[in-house]
Amino acid sequence: MRLRPIDLAREHGLSTQAVRNYEEAGILPPAERSPAGYRVYAPRHAAALRTFLALIPAHGHATAGAIMRAVNGGATEGALRLIDESHAQLAGDRSTLEAVEVALGEPGSPRDPAPSPEVEPGVTFIGPLARRLGIRPATLRKWERAGLIVPRRDPRTGYRVYTAVDVRDVLLAHQLRRGGHGLEQIARVLEQVRAAGGPEPLRATLREWRGRLTARGVAMLAGAAALDTYLKTP
Repeated sequence: MRLRPIDLAREHGLSTQAVRNYEEAGILPPAERSPAGYRVYAPRHAAALRTFLALIPAHGHATAGAIMRAVNGGATEGALRLIDESHAQLAGDRSTLEAVEVALGEPGSPRDPAPSPEVEPGVTFIGPLARRLGIRPATLRKWERAGLIVPRRDPRTGYRVYTAVDVRDVLLAHQLRRGGHGLEQIARVLEQVRAAGGPEPLRATLREWRGRLTARGVAMLAGAAALDTYLKTP
């Protein structure tokens, strides 16, 4: 079957120039030429375009293009490596989300211990807080130097004083560190919590975040199916 650029374009609501651009970018295999010099496409080109468009919501435009160029260039292993990296990124994003959800669910939950008896309710010091988390006070001081949590100082003793909000942020940072996340990434999450005015407004953002991750995971399934079909197209 011989197809024209307009035939491929119409199927997806694209312009013929977009189809030509995709070919020039290596996303479509090179087209044959008619005696008059016009591009002539085959079903394989239509399958390539469908595959590329299915890969975009799963891996992003740049990675989808790189996958198609690798496949069209005979580097299937390279294409699979790009897909593996994209899956790993999605898994990492999901892990971060779950760690944040767990951390936001801790303050006020049955698992949250009562305030230390030696201080007023909602306030604690570095030693009791470190023991509560099973970490060293030096770790909390390191987080303070990194700007994650900056407790106020008792004007009489100079001791660090952690308010209920500080404790919430420490719990969140602790969960994210246990998940293997870096201090810079944790600082960004904490800033989001503070900008939102606490964890409650952030929960709507987290639900949207989970929805995007789910949609991307489903798109990866559709993209994989389209790529499998393309690889089997003569």
